[in-house]
Amino acid sequence: MTLLFTNARLINPDAGTDAMGHLLVQDGAIVSVLNEDAPLPSADRIVDCGGKCLAPGIVDIGVKVCEPGERHKESYKSAGLAAAAGGVTTIVTRPDTLPAIDTPETLEFVTRRAQADAPINVVSMAALTKGREGREMVEIGFMLDAGAVAFSDCDKVVQNAKVFSRALTYAKSCGALVIAHPQEPVLSAGAAATSGKFATLRGLPAVSPMAERMGLDRDIALLEMTGAKYHADQITTARALPALERAKKNGLDITAGTSIHHLTLNELDVADYRTFFKVKPPLRSEEDRLAIVDAVRSGVIDIISSMHTPQDEESKRLPFEEAASGAVALETLLPAALRLYHAGLLDLPTLFRAMSLNPAKRLGLAGGRLKAGAPADLVMFDADVPFVLDRFKLRSKSQNTPYDTQRMQGRVLATFVAGECVFER
Repeated sequence: MTLLFTNARLINPDAGTDAMGHLLVQDGAIVSVLNEDAPLPSADRIVDCGGKCLAPGIVDIGVKVCEPGERHKESYKSAGLAAAAGGVTTIVTRPDTLPAIDTPETLEFVTRRAQADAPINVVSMAALTKGREGREMVEIGFMLDAGAVAFSDCDKVVQNAKVFSRALTYAKSCGALVIAHPQEPVLSAGAAATSGKFATLRGLPAVSPMAERMGLDRDIALLEMTGAKYHADQITTARALPALERAKKNGLDITAGTSIHHLTLNELDVADYRTFFKVKPPLRSEEDRLAIVDAVRSGVIDIISSMHTPQDEESKRLPFEEAASGAVALETLLPAALRLYHAGLLDLPTLFRAMSLNPAKRLGLAGGRLKAGAPADLVMFDADVPFVLDRFKLRSKSQNTPYDTQRMQGRVLATFVAGECVFER
């Protein structure tokens, strides 16, 4: 079976190009990338993209699927449908479930559920410590054998430096990637906002941006000691960037990500205690937001992710301090990211470098590329079409999005996994 995409605006993050061309796919893999003037080969099926964008499917690190334990918030079926509609062809799931994914048996359970129910690729992280309690590390070798692609306690920081250093040392010996949440846990406990004038006026418990810097500094020191592979899940403040940049220049095996919410929203969006804007870490100042956008442009921050965190209405319809943190974002990741493109802050190859190529490279996955031999995991989208987001039309079981009723620009037209269409608008 051969499939030919013609008249496509090819977004190639590996080459850093944005140009018209054609793409030939055979048996689920890309065979060749052709320029606009090249003669067209024969194919069993031709898809005329009509000048719309064709890019590698998004590889989304840090997606919470609430199986096991909270299936009413999100299942693998609903998350898979939402991902396909959002141009996400691979989701990397978090282990902060009930119970945590900290044994090979639990990991095998979610792997089977994902394979049976989700139309897109699903790979899983495992917890770094048992129960995500920060006391005893999991069987990292066994979890790798069961298919874990990385290890993380998510937003529960391992406070004991000795436990964390031992886990890093063991992960290093196994070649495993550790994903951590840089935050000083005592300073940030109970915080619902970033400290400053806005939080004070609203009377919200707040945390200084320095808490992120302090957490990152500790982790970098332990990285120097252990030599492990490390990824910071969310860097959201300007204060943390110099330390991150120094660590990279010093040759440490460190990468960093940020969430689409911290790139496109700021603390003022909370306005009159709108809990759909409560995320973790809390939204930052506009100065921090612009610094993080600049860090993505320069490559200091490697990865943009959705940090998809479904919460039901009951846990969000509470006073701001008590409301659960998190927002769904599988379907809104791309249109929200296109805000940065339309604002002239990031071009499309840079966006897809951060959303597709870099996460795939960091996890050793084959996707995220437009090149011969790569899997034909693709997203076709119109970068310019406007629409108003209606959260009740989202495919996630939970609809806690901060972008509800907002004007967006750019929609997914079709999503392909191994050359098979899994979503078409």
